[in-house]
Amino acid sequence: MQQVTVLGTGVLGSQIIFQAAYKGKDVVAYDISDDMLAKLPERWEYLKKAYRHDFPDVTDEALDVAVSRIRSTSDLKDALKDADIVIESVPERLDIKQSTWRKVSEVAPAKTVFCTNSSTLLPSRMAPFTDRPDRFLSLHFANEIWKNNTGEVMAQPQTDPKVFDSVVQFAEEIGMVPIRVRKEQPGYVLNSMLVPFLRAAADLWVRDVASIEDIDKTWRIATGAPLGPFQFYDLIGMMTPYMLNKDSSDPVSREFAERIKTEYIDKGRLGKGAGHGFYDYE
Repeated sequence: MQQVTVLGTGVLGSQIIFQAAYKGKDVVAYDISDDMLAKLPERWEYLKKAYRHDFPDVTDEALDVAVSRIRSTSDLKDALKDADIVIESVPERLDIKQSTWRKVSEVAPAKTVFCTNSSTLLPSRMAPFTDRPDRFLSLHFANEIWKNNTGEVMAQPQTDPKVFDSVVQFAEEIGMVPIRVRKEQPGYVLNSMLVPFLRAAADLWVRDVASIEDIDKTWRIATGAPLGPFQFYDLIGMMTPYMLNKDSSDPVSREFAERIKTEYIDKGRLGKGAGHGFYDYE
């Protein structure tokens, strides 16, 4: 799997693109927004700085070579024409993902393996919208994938076991530690543990039990963890929790979505990747 196409160039999509290129893959970055594509050079500079910070031995030459392996386009047919594997990282809404996979199936080569990076949605909800359910599965990344490098590989009932094994190998090739999820599970392993933790923090904030800073401080001091829950939200980026909570049946979750929209998203505070979220970053 040398030719990689990534659908979506947001926070996590851009990380997948850069990491795959850094590990020697030829990568096409696809987005429906030309404005998003125009911002990618700035994003590559941000990621170069992050790699230098976390890997002191990395060279400028290696980072520049990674960028040279990336091509961007807003033409879906062009993006997929040579793809061995396509990784979807579009907004976390089932209708958007289903529509995307229907369009991808119309133009992707027969050889292409399809992977969704969905954080919460089951691949079996998307597989019927493809023309190859036997070649469809999940490959889920944690944020800041160059150092938080788990790659959760999760099949759905129709996935060919050989395809599953090939994606495990691909994950290893791009520097991930493959986590074999043996049964289809909303949230995989990571988010099945992380999401309840983050929801508890949101509930405390929305109900004015404690401030964001004190909630984070409590968690860090009492557990020895390096990050509090709202620092995790900043890593994830504001749009994902907003999309996941805005239509919730739980009024606290809906209020959380509304508050992060009006107090943060509408002010351009989109998370650590944008330099500002719940906290400010250099």
